[in-house]
Amino acid sequence: MSELENKAIISKQASFATALLDDKTKNAALESVRLALISNKERIFEANSADLARSESEGLDGPLLKRLRFDENKLSDVTSGIQSLMSLEDPVGKIKLHTTLDDDLELFRVTCPIGVIGVIFESRPDALVQIATLCLKSGNAVFLKGGREASETNRVLYEIIRDASYSSGIPEGWINLLTSRDEVNAMLGLSDYIDLIIPRGSNAFVQHIMKNTTIPVMGHADGVCHTYVDEFADETKAIKIVVDAKTQYVSVCNATETVLVHESLKDTLLPKILNALEDKGVTVHMEDEVTDWHHEYLDYEVSVKIVRSVDEAIDHINRYGSGHTDAIITENFDRSEYYMSKVDSGSVLLNCSTRFADGFRYGFGAEVGISTSKLHARGPVGLEGLVSYKYKLYGNGHIVADYASGEKKFKHIRRDI
Repeated sequence: MSELENKAIISKQASFATALLDDKTKNAALESVRLALISNKERIFEANSADLARSESEGLDGPLLKRLRFDENKLSDVTSGIQSLMSLEDPVGKIKLHTTLDDDLELFRVTCPIGVIGVIFESRPDALVQIATLCLKSGNAVFLKGGREASETNRVLYEIIRDASYSSGIPEGWINLLTSRDEVNAMLGLSDYIDLIIPRGSNAFVQHIMKNTTIPVMGHADGVCHTYVDEFADETKAIKIVVDAKTQYVSVCNATETVLVHESLKDTLLPKILNALEDKGVTVHMEDEVTDWHHEYLDYEVSVKIVRSVDEAIDHINRYGSGHTDAIITENFDRSEYYMSKVDSGSVLLNCSTRFADGFRYGFGAEVGISTSKLHARGPVGLEGLVSYKYKLYGNGHIVADYASGEKKFKHIRRDI
């Protein structure tokens, strides 16, 4: 038996115990983690400086270096996220359905943790904190694999979270850190112990994971997000929203990568939008320059296309988008509802920046990722996306033969919950 398989066995056993933890215990552990991150911040920053220096010497792109940085601002963000998470209702043990099948035969659908989750994520060490704390709050065990660029920062963050949670009574083995691709490949074969894989990355990466495991996969693919400026758009709103959607933080999956503009605005509003983007240092690629519309820049670059109608905008998004986040800017309510109903994405937004598509901003505490699939969870995956459910049926000597013979009949009375 390999060392990783042994860890997976221990983690599976830990998941049975974490599923039974009450909210008070989990919140106390989260508070311990929050305080430990603050008290160990110099250790974190030192590790992050080493990662940044190494990655810069290896020629890592500027946007990726920005994602890699873990400073006072990032520490403030993740600790605030933990506080927000603690204030949320425990997602485990919630009754979602209650039906009286017959006298003294009561059926309940109750939420429960998924079990052991393997999460593979990019070069953002703050993601490790968000994912780990979400799994703790939802009663799941977790295997974490971050990008190689953040190896030192991830190791330190993992050790801090592990030690703080263990000292607070969380079962040992609930959290694990993978450090190599070989371990990821080995994890994909541990279907007896791991219940779900969440890969965050490109479509190609997600497809690779799906093809190489029998474990269920919740895909977090690339973010080819669009903002469509409709013919009925308010000029001031449009400029402000497009600039924010593209430039507020360029190296994230919910930044707008393609701006679609109605042709009636090409000589009026469009030049103002382009000037505003260029003033922020954005390189604009007009449609005659674009060879690949399914492209995630993660940088100060954007594709722009003029469309003849809202239907053309919708068709373009549904063909070239990634099902992540797409916005419309318009003052026409019917147009907005039409767009938001027909665009096939996890988040569709009206008159606001695509950057709002985020677990923290949606009030989920944080997120393990943005699911671009449609099964189990879609869009920002917070606490509710990390629980499943089971049916509990309470009887009193009931047998099916009585119902098969017609002696008894089901009542199927739906109860309020």
